[in-house]
Amino acid sequence: MKKLFIYLTVILTISSCSDDFLDRGSLTQLAEGNFWLTEADAQLGINGVYAALQSRALYSGNLNGNAGIPQYDGLSDNVFNSFKWEGPGIFMEANVDPATPFFNSFWTANYVGIGRANAAISNISNISPDNISEESKGVLLGQAYFLRALFYMNLAVYFEEAPLILEVQTLETAYVPKNSYNEIKLAIEEDLAKAIQTLPNSYPGSQFGYATKGAALSLAARWALYNQEYQKVVEFTNETLGLGYGLHNNYGQLFTEAGELSNEIVFSIRFIIDQSNNTETFSGTFLGAPKVDDSPMANLVDDYYCIDGLPISESPLYNPQNRKENRDPRLGASIYFPGDIFLVDLNRPFIGNTPTGFGRRKYTRNQASPEGIAVFAPGGQDFYLIRYADVLLMRAEALAELGQLGEVYDLVNQVRVRAGMPVIEDVEGSGLSQGQLIDIVRHERRVELAFESLRFFDLKRWGTMQEGYARAAADPVGPFNPQYRGRRSEVFPIPQSELDANRNLVQNPVWN
Repeated sequence: MKKLFIYLTVILTISSCSDDFLDRGSLTQLAEGNFWLTEADAQLGINGVYAALQSRALYSGNLNGNAGIPQYDGLSDNVFNSFKWEGPGIFMEANVDPATPFFNSFWTANYVGIGRANAAISNISNISPDNISEESKGVLLGQAYFLRALFYMNLAVYFEEAPLILEVQTLETAYVPKNSYNEIKLAIEEDLAKAIQTLPNSYPGSQFGYATKGAALSLAARWALYNQEYQKVVEFTNETLGLGYGLHNNYGQLFTEAGELSNEIVFSIRFIIDQSNNTETFSGTFLGAPKVDDSPMANLVDDYYCIDGLPISESPLYNPQNRKENRDPRLGASIYFPGDIFLVDLNRPFIGNTPTGFGRRKYTRNQASPEGIAVFAPGGQDFYLIRYADVLLMRAEALAELGQLGEVYDLVNQVRVRAGMPVIEDVEGSGLSQGQLIDIVRHERRVELAFESLRFFDLKRWGTMQEGYARAAADPVGPFNPQYRGRRSEVFPIPQSELDANRNLVQNPVWN
């Protein structure tokens, strides 16, 4: 049930907190002696770790505030973040420094989750066998290890170097130095190995949303892919393929509340509109235009092929006067074009009044609430961290990079056919080179996973971030001037407030 992720305002009390992580004693001060005694306590504690994922700076997103992860395609050539103060827009324009609040919000939100995970791991391990079975203890600890690995992956991808805190902190142990990327990498791998070992393949339907073995395997595959450890990707995904996941039969419906329980969802961050504040804002829109702050760029629109499987530069089906006609169905399912109805209950058409002339349909609500959709209207749309389609494409890319090309066709074809597109053999042909198949997989990732906050992740690990900035800079967008500054365009600075609070913490050399 969606209500499983609750904020534990009594049990997990964060007392005397400022917005800075390292100038507080402990992120998670627990009531000693009357909690962490039973399995029920342990379950509540784990729920508190999941609740950290729902932060506005993480997976629930934000509007007119520091951006959350659902807006991170704005850190790439996919999306123009016209509300630049949210973070991605000013980052792309190189108008940031370590004091920019965007960085601090993201840093702190991840460490809140890490602090809660550390508390859960420490205390669940010590619960008496009389009050919890070994099996239940293993499952709960596996979830905590999975979640801690996820929070550290966020820090490793965006900050690279950060304090590696694996135990509950006290005031005396709060002022810690940063660790290297490799040290964090190994800790992530160790946590995921523990999670894979103890997590079940599934839960009862009422517990949908808790991390499973498939989720841990898939997150491990994503981490291995980021680090170009392709054989590990193949091994992790090989196990995942046998766990019963499949592709949803309706790509457009998948990214609505009607698709949240699909067998394609490997792991999602769950949200619900109720009294517990478990809501999100990333699906919110405006009455006058869809998602003004998060507008798809024309270069992304042009990257979707025509229904014959050919690029618009080659296909005789392409009509520049009607750019949506005869195109990959994922284009219309992901992006609003002028004339599309974007609020169905009001029969309101999109008139192209966004900075790019396009609107984001994917993950965006298409009905007005009774009060009318406004900037901060809450929503209950789940955010999908990992889908089975991504698992297939991760495996395809790893095999292509290893030169093991035979299976790549079938993996990509599964994703294409579900979308209503022709298979590789019917368009590009068979007997393709390694480089050709790698290009095909990379293109497929862009059009399949657009607006799922993986574009920065992909461009960085491919070493093509500069090309992405060039595409964004050439895009016919209004007042937008992306500036590629080498590594400063690929690494977040450690927040200045953290450096000021902790004399043992030093800035990443990229930002010195």
